[in-house]
Amino acid sequence: MSFTFVVRLEAMRFHARVGALAHEAEIAQSIEVDVAAWVNRDEAAHGAAGVLDYRRLYDVVSEVLNRGHIAYLEDLTSEVAARALELDGVLRVRVSARKPHVALPGPLAFAEVTLDRVRDG
Repeated sequence: MSFTFVVRLEAMRFHARVGALAHEAEIAQSIEVDVAAWVNRDEAAHGAAGVLDYRRLYDVVSEVLNRGHIAYLEDLTSEVAARALELDGVLRVRVSARKPHVALPGPLAFAEVTLDRVRDG
């Protein structure tokens, strides 16, 4: 028998260049990211066996955001999801990325994109 655990990192905050507008390619802005990873663990496993080290999950997000300009939140969530699914035991991942400071003509808490992906095969 096995169990599926969900490892969640919520409201990770970064300062990165994300956006399709010219100034967004040049000037970093606040970006928040949530990641949930569904991890399979065999019932007989003990200790670190079958456990996802959430530092590795954080590093995935940090590396993607610190690599350089990203044009769209969709690209950000897609890249993070693909890399998270490469981690041992991760069966499914949900990634949300949001911009808390979006200039629109009316009140807005944030703009957000969420992607839910399952490991192939």
